[in-house]
Amino acid sequence: MDRVERGHGHAGPPVREKPGEVSLTLLDVTRGLTSRGGRISFRWHVRRSRVEQAKAEAATEPQPPSGVPAARRSPRRHSVRGQILDALRDALVGGELTPGEVYSAPALAERFGVSPTPVREAMQQLAGEGAVEVVPNRGFRVARRSARELAELAEVRALLEVPVMLGLAQAIAPERWALLRPFAAATAVAAAKGDRAAYLEADRTFHQSVLSLSGNQQLVIVADELHRRAQWPRAGGRPVRTADLLADAAEHTALLDALAARDLGTVEALVRAHFGGA
Repeated sequence: MDRVERGHGHAGPPVREKPGEVSLTLLDVTRGLTSRGGRISFRWHVRRSRVEQAKAEAATEPQPPSGVPAARRSPRRHSVRGQILDALRDALVGGELTPGEVYSAPALAERFGVSPTPVREAMQQLAGEGAVEVVPNRGFRVARRSARELAELAEVRALLEVPVMLGLAQAIAPERWALLRPFAAATAVAAAKGDRAAYLEADRTFHQSVLSLSGNQQLVIVADELHRRAQWPRAGGRPVRTADLLADAAEHTALLDALAARDLGTVEALVRAHFGGA
């Protein structure tokens, strides 16, 4: 595979290796997508090697304390298909892939510097998640998420999670909720940076961590799938501001306070309001 310094639309001087650094390939590059007139241009930013990146993330990411089940997360993958899938998801939640626009796998593959196969496989998975629709002989259209669809998702999530949250408030010792505060804090950090993709990942991790206390792994899986679907941007919706993310993150801390206080009325109100704004 070509190195970054050999092209693929990379403008500027070659990336020079420093002593002790791992050589970087196209797979060690963060792909940014920007929709311009139906075409895609890519902002390439050199990252640390995958090994170093994984070490850094493991050192800084909140870890479940003793006694708290590990949340089910979607790991950042090392395979070509997995990295393409992660990059496309980031572009979708960031609004960089426009709802209603059609994108072809070969065109995306050319920009990524890979064959169309892993792009097509990643898009097929996104189609299964409802994020895109297959357009025969053309490619994939980014799904238009209406206000009604988002409201329906919020209703289903509330039907599933509110009873669980109320049960946990009564069953879990109040002091144990303090163990989940690092996950709430991680959402606040991502929100303060205005990084919507990072925030939505931290948001899902927080909710997974709470629901994991139920001991029902199938519940965590189903709830996470609904959560992911609710995160796709709505067609014509206003851009999400940093203030919106900060307000959403603050609700996590408020929810933990209510759970610890076993204030069932506040727990239910917070969960329903949080889903309505998700």
